[in-house]
Amino acid sequence: MPTVLRNKVFTGIGTTPVEVISTASNVRSTIIGFSLANIQDGIVLIDVMITDDSSTTGYYVKQLVVPPNSSLRLVNGGEKLILAPSNKVTIVANLPNCLDAIISYVDIT
Repeated sequence: MPTVLRNKVFTGIGTTPVEVISTASNVRSTIIGFSLANIQDGIVLIDVMITDDSSTTGYYVKQLVVPPNSSLRLVNGGEKLILAPSNKVTIVANLPNCLDAIISYVDIT
């Protein structure tokens, strides 16, 4: 099984949900790093949702507070988030253009 290390960078995430990663029907992904940065001067609340292959969506985090001009890691310290085939991760915030995200992951085909 080939594995490929990847990363994605998203800027200006806001009140419109953004799909930051999705897996194809023949791929599993392991998120090994997931960082969020509040690029505003005020508190930002974020939701991160995961949708599985049956279109069921659940919250990974809900209304998480990110202090002004700071960042946090949702996946760190050896923790991993496994995405099965046909899964996706979506981020939305309570303010427009307030959040940057960097996701590091491994695709396994």
